[in-house]
Amino acid sequence: MRPLIARRAAEPPLTRREGAAALDPRHDPDLTDHGRAAAAVEHGRAAAATEPARGPAASGQPRRAVAAEPPRDPAPSIWAYRVQRLWLTPLFRKVVRVGLPAFAVVLTLGLYVGDEDRRTAMVETVQELRREIEGRPEFRVNVLGVEGASPAVTAEIRGALALDLPVSSFDLDLAALRQRLEALPAVASADLRIRGGGYLSVTVEERAPVLIWQTREGAVLIDAEGHFVAALGDRALTQPLPLVGGEGADRVVAEALALHAAAAPLGDRLRGLVRMGERRWDVVLTDGRRILLPERAPVQALDRALALDDATDILARDVLRLDLRNPERLTVQLTPEALEELRRLRAFEAGGEPGERNG
Repeated sequence: MRPLIARRAAEPPLTRREGAAALDPRHDPDLTDHGRAAAAVEHGRAAAATEPARGPAASGQPRRAVAAEPPRDPAPSIWAYRVQRLWLTPLFRKVVRVGLPAFAVVLTLGLYVGDEDRRTAMVETVQELRREIEGRPEFRVNVLGVEGASPAVTAEIRGALALDLPVSSFDLDLAALRQRLEALPAVASADLRIRGGGYLSVTVEERAPVLIWQTREGAVLIDAEGHFVAALGDRALTQPLPLVGGEGADRVVAEALALHAAAAPLGDRLRGLVRMGERRWDVVLTDGRRILLPERAPVQALDRALALDDATDILARDVLRLDLRNPERLTVQLTPEALEELRRLRAFEAGGEPGERNG
């Protein structure tokens, strides 16, 4: 008899599918959820690699190898990288955002305006619209008013403007009209404004004549700056004006006025002043006498002559010229009758001296 021996029964062998399930790491209780997900991906890849082919492969057909999918590279391609770098350039962004739209607009307008018929139609439309706007009653000037001028100057101003009223205010060049008015001799300054109701206001400041200047062409009126105002016969004077003559008298009007003021004690005996050699003045009296003044400080020299006349009444004597050109010496020119009498007295005195000695 054989002895009885107790033995552990052998476990049945596991199938491939059961072994793979037993080795499935997804059933490991020690893994976390993230670990189970990663283990599931690896387990699936391993099962796909070890599982025998089905279908045609089981019937004896050749089995095709399944290529493993390469991992995906997260980096961009070279062209995507270049496009991204190009877009980060400020100049490129300006060209795309501003340059291209502007170019498109200009190109469109150029193509549209390039047609001659279209250009002609556009110009005619703009001109017609402008004519309609300029011809409206609220832009029309109907009345011209001149302020601050005498009647004679007002007539000159109206003739210089030569406006055919009514006229559109868009056709008036106020700056050119102002220059035209200020070119008139009698006008010192002018201001033109278009006011409501179609009224063109012209405000004028006339030149005020202060002297009568006797020239070779005739007597004219000049203002304090020496500007020509008008001919003596063309302007009515409200008061008598001093008379001056000689070349260059219009360039020293201030000095002439000062001399006239200093010669006020002469009264009606003063006839005027004459500029001599464009350097100095002669004071001319009504009876033909003259006071010759120096080139420098003529007003002070005239004051000395008037003081001498008050003391000696020299201008009431037979004197033609009272020469003050030399401040160190006073020279007097007598009339022909006074000079003849002076010579006779000197001859008489010279002939009487020997008789007196003999007697």
